[in-house]
Amino acid sequence: MISLHLPERTWLHGLPAGGKLLALALVSLAVAPFDSLPVMAGLLAGTLALYVSLGRAALRQIALVRPMWPVFAILFAFHAWNGDVAFGLAVLARLLAMVLLANAVTMTTRMDAMMDAVEPILSPLRLVGVSPRAVALAVAMMIRFVPLLFALWEALNESHRARSGRRGGWRLLAPFCIQTLRMSHHTAEALAARGGAPGGTHR
Repeated sequence: MISLHLPERTWLHGLPAGGKLLALALVSLAVAPFDSLPVMAGLLAGTLALYVSLGRAALRQIALVRPMWPVFAILFAFHAWNGDVAFGLAVLARLLAMVLLANAVTMTTRMDAMMDAVEPILSPLRLVGVSPRAVALAVAMMIRFVPLLFALWEALNESHRARSGRRGGWRLLAPFCIQTLRMSHHTAEALAARGGAPGGTHR
């Protein structure tokens, strides 16, 4: 996941999945040429306003980006070291805004709706004997699992902090990998129980 699904229905839930994915792609392409801090700050402000319009449950989802702060810090330090603090802030604002926008799309879109939106794009794969539905399932699961992994890391970190009073850091890598493998195993079992990937061959 890029996010956990919002249980409360919002206005964004009512929009078609294809339209939301297309809008996300267009916004990503539109902001790519810009390096202006005011423009990127405006994009981030607009993204946060979108979350406010979705309610408190959506605002709580913003906490899922906390595992990315070390990456943001490294990027900012690199640009600051090169003497371009404003550009570094613009890069961080754009990256954070796009992550949150992608998060907003996935947390208001069911997986089956996302698959239905992606599958037509993959239809040429039939020419080489590949099931577009199976690939669409793989793409949708990859997108949907990202924030779930963020949430898992945060849960492990909070558990470590409760025991030791400190952040887990690199010490969480082993339990994180184990829990990720368990999650993938359970997902595979659930798919197998339902006959395997749609359009594929279950063995």
